[in-house]
Amino acid sequence: MKAAVVHKFGQPLVIESRPIPEPGPGQVTVRMIASGLCHTDIHAAHGDWPVKPTPPFVPGHEGVGTVHAIGPGVSSLSIGDMVATPWLGYACGECRHCLTGWETLCLKQRNSGYSVDGCYAEYYLAEAAFASKVPDGVNPFDAAPLTCAGVTTYKAVKVGNVRPADLVAISGIGGLGHLALQYAKIFGGTVAAIDITDEKLQLAKELGADIVIDARTEDPAAVLQSHGGADVAVGLAVDDKSFAAAYAGLRRGGRLVLVALPSEGTLSIPVFNTVLNGTSVIGSIVGTRADLADVFALHALGRTKVIYETRPLTEVNESIDEVLHGKARARIVLEP
Repeated sequence: MKAAVVHKFGQPLVIESRPIPEPGPGQVTVRMIASGLCHTDIHAAHGDWPVKPTPPFVPGHEGVGTVHAIGPGVSSLSIGDMVATPWLGYACGECRHCLTGWETLCLKQRNSGYSVDGCYAEYYLAEAAFASKVPDGVNPFDAAPLTCAGVTTYKAVKVGNVRPADLVAISGIGGLGHLALQYAKIFGGTVAAIDITDEKLQLAKELGADIVIDARTEDPAAVLQSHGGADVAVGLAVDDKSFAAAYAGLRRGGRLVLVALPSEGTLSIPVFNTVLNGTSVIGSIVGTRADLADVFALHALGRTKVIYETRPLTEVNESIDEVLHGKARARIVLEP
């Protein structure tokens, strides 16, 4: 099979031939149809984070395809089923986190495209229990970004406890942000979209943003405070200044949900103001299998719209450059 492989951090991925993986007990081999390009894949390929993957490896964790082969003991899936292979490739199912609905915090978890080979390939080896079925009628090129960008922002809106009539600030309207905006609207929020490019600000308007803030010419915190302050702010832009502005734009009792993961991101929090104002700062990491099922169900009902552009897998390095230079409108989806 053809796969895009990281051999050295910071170097272009290499398209090479590898054997099609054979499924072991509890596993399935998935023939890939579409694989979204998430910024996390770029961090993985560059070795940006403190816990690094081990080269050589195949990135990718927004994969959608059909079950090609089934290993011993698998009864939940059949050949030909369309499934999604998300970031959470495995969790133990036995620890306190798993047993209380927080499998994404499991210390024994394995992550697609990071600790195990991912979806930038023609075939992918998945744990059957973590290969989520894609509902009939959902386009696989829509489903791929929903598998991470969708479930991550859906979870962030849930963690932020967005309620009807809340003012929700979405900082960064890109692959994640354009979906976060839609989930905040579904939850009943009034949405303020913040970005620094004309195209993404226009996209926010098209998707129903109630307030659009151009951070190049406006102070996002001041604009939010002029509307009474945000009840919830979701930080999706990979930039420390955006985190600080989102925090400063909260009303008393407001909640800042941090999602973006810059390699060396920091947020300086004034303790006095945080205590006095009853402010919450919350980290939100992807979502569970149950959250992903919700995301797919909402999309199947026509409640969300995924904005994406397709590229062949052979153009993975050019696609990464597009993302790094802000040229991708929302999500890029690779076709193996």
